[in-house]
Amino acid sequence: MVGSNDLNKSAKFYDSVFIPLGIKKVKTTDKYICYAQKNSPDEIEFYVTKPYNKEVATYGNGTMISFLADSTKAVDSFHASALENGGVNEGLPGIRSDGNYYAYIRDPEGNKICAKSNSK
Repeated sequence: MVGSNDLNKSAKFYDSVFIPLGIKKVKTTDKYICYAQKNSPDEIEFYVTKPYNKEVATYGNGTMISFLADSTKAVDSFHASALENGGVNEGLPGIRSDGNYYAYIRDPEGNKICAKSNSK
């Protein structure tokens, strides 16, 4: 779950960024948006929400959410889509020290999001 101060802006961002990861929006209310795998729409795995306490949404220092991608191409597409839709680069796609393929971005609210492909 990540917080948002503008659900419409967040929906536009995540609707696009999640396409390469096989994740789609399955529910929207005035307080949150739910996302799930295309083949498991009843198993919600990610929420974008307005804070319950009605305070301003902020990102956590040291907090990161990671998603497993089917391929390095999906990681590349995730990263490119994020940058095209208002995200900020936090680490270009590539192999890291553990031998896996990663890309890092920040969404428009500043939340750090990672996509990873097991490339070993």
